[in-house]
Amino acid sequence: MLTELLIKLALTAFFILGLVLNFAGLLTWVERKQSAVMQDRIGANRAIFQIRGWWAWPLNVLLRKIAGLGLLHPLADALKMMAKEDFIPEKGQRLLHTLAPFVSVFFALVTFAAIPFGDVLHVGGRAINLQIANMDIGILYILAMASLGIYGVFLAGIASGNNYAYLGGVRAAAQMLAYEIAMGVSLLGILIWYGTLELQEMVRLQGGTWFGWIPQWGIFVQPIGFIVFLTAAIAETKRVPFDLPEGESEIIGYFVEYSGMKFGMFFLTDFIETVLVACLATTLFFGGWQVPYLTAAGWEFPWGSVVALPHLSVVGLQLGSFMLKVVFFLWLQMLIRWTLPRFRFDQLIRLGWKGLFPISLANIVVTAVAVVALR
Repeated sequence: MLTELLIKLALTAFFILGLVLNFAGLLTWVERKQSAVMQDRIGANRAIFQIRGWWAWPLNVLLRKIAGLGLLHPLADALKMMAKEDFIPEKGQRLLHTLAPFVSVFFALVTFAAIPFGDVLHVGGRAINLQIANMDIGILYILAMASLGIYGVFLAGIASGNNYAYLGGVRAAAQMLAYEIAMGVSLLGILIWYGTLELQEMVRLQGGTWFGWIPQWGIFVQPIGFIVFLTAAIAETKRVPFDLPEGESEIIGYFVEYSGMKFGMFFLTDFIETVLVACLATTLFFGGWQVPYLTAAGWEFPWGSVVALPHLSVVGLQLGSFMLKVVFFLWLQMLIRWTLPRFRFDQLIRLGWKGLFPISLANIVVTAVAVVALR
């Protein structure tokens, strides 16, 4: 029992600390650099520190190289926010004002518990499922936790005692209602097709091929569902072009009265949710940790060739496949963020209720007819 608990703790540390938080922190650098490349600029490269002493010159040369790439800016951001004063407005509600950023970060992080990042690792006669919590209702759990995160945003707007912060919180709640429903309905099509709510089982069902060479990924059976899901999920992250709850040019934002690490927690939550969207898109529509033509025994190609591989090599390839797909969707979200302008609020709500929601309902009907016809 103790061994299983330690294994679960190690998995949690690897996935949450090793992947999710590192990806989220690195995205603050990616956002600067990718926008600079798209806009033909150099980008952030001014943050630098040096170690004094004649013996430290090789290390200082390395630090200057790293600083030239802008990689020290995330560290500088963290130090700046930790050094800032924790300010609470005079009219603000101290308890709720302090609680709000913790609520946002908590529900964003616990959502990752149901996401499988690998198949099964066999070590010392034990089969370790590479998933923090193997739930029969994985998708329902993820939707529930993701929707609860809005409470932190709304609490921040209410507890700040500021009309602009309150308006940002109300906008966030209205946006969540408009897009959470469309996102949930868009997933019904893939649930109907694979017939399971368990994410690990769904990934395993995507491991076969059609006609011997086309991977049985969700994107090939649910392309409309994927587009609706990705659009609605990006809107749930409250980032451009759906950043109405935190419109800087309108001086509106649920965190407008936050400073220091409390603001940093809201800032980090946005990037954690971006990583979550990438993980979900990978798991539901792009085979998760599956690699085309790779089985537990090794490579099995359509033309009949078989290449045996050790178990650890197969697990490593599966983990690498999952991470590469996640990185691709992170890049795609950054591309969208720096390409499209912000919607007006009426356009944003209209897109959710009159655009994505009817399309997702029609997708369910078409999927159900196709499933019945193919049986």
